[in-house]
Amino acid sequence: MRINTGPSGNVEDRRGMGGLAAGGGIGALVLGLLYMLLGGDPSGGGGNGGGVNVPGTTPPSRQAPADDAEGRFASQVLASTEQTWTAIFQGMGQQYQPPRLVLFEGGTGTACGYGQSAMGPFYCPRDARVYIDLGFYRELSQRFHAPGDFAKSYVLAHEVGHHVQNLLGISEQVERAQQAASSKEEANAYSVRLELQADCLAGVWANKARERGEIEIDQNDVQTALNAATAIGDDKLQQEGQGYVVPESFTHGSSAQRVEWFSRGLQSGDLRQCDTFQGR
Repeated sequence: MRINTGPSGNVEDRRGMGGLAAGGGIGALVLGLLYMLLGGDPSGGGGNGGGVNVPGTTPPSRQAPADDAEGRFASQVLASTEQTWTAIFQGMGQQYQPPRLVLFEGGTGTACGYGQSAMGPFYCPRDARVYIDLGFYRELSQRFHAPGDFAKSYVLAHEVGHHVQNLLGISEQVERAQQAASSKEEANAYSVRLELQADCLAGVWANKARERGEIEIDQNDVQTALNAATAIGDDKLQQEGQGYVVPESFTHGSSAQRVEWFSRGLQSGDLRQCDTFQGR
């Protein structure tokens, strides 16, 4: 993979700076993206809607990532997502508000609680930040056998996808749906659809970024991203971790589902193809 963008200005580098303890919980939740894309009001007609919440207290940070290859690459990928989603939102008559990317080591304070490396990359809707310990990229290569720059890009673009879902004003809808769910299985099903949609949005980014020349990828690059999607499917992780699979407990989707939805976004570049809730 080749990336042809400069670095983003929306990066905080907390590596080597420690973190602040807080509560718990990560991620953004989604429902009804297709409605929003066809002109629905993201605010739902009042209240604070689905806009970005007021940031919480965070540790001080350097204004730019350290001068290292991994930090620069993550910053460039973020810049590409900014260009892509700015254009897409403009096409919908909306303004894109990019997230900030926080690089950390070990753990760090967030508005969603204390974030730890063991959680993997995550998005906090309360402070509109994507958090990643870049050591995850080494784990992606060594533990999950999914090396390659495009695999790394897919992971980051997936988290930015959660930010897009939050900006569209649909997170609160699923939160309410989960709270009203009659069972843990039903609540998990909403989470699965959320994650699969973020996979599809990551694919949409890649399609549009390639179309505009921001990234150059070939079939080998695509395969690395598909390998990553496969490696972090719930069924594969459960089989490796406990020796059996419990579909009712899935929160991110099976390997096959993740590959399917990422591929759908990558091939189409069309947000309307990312309605994971349709007919369900």
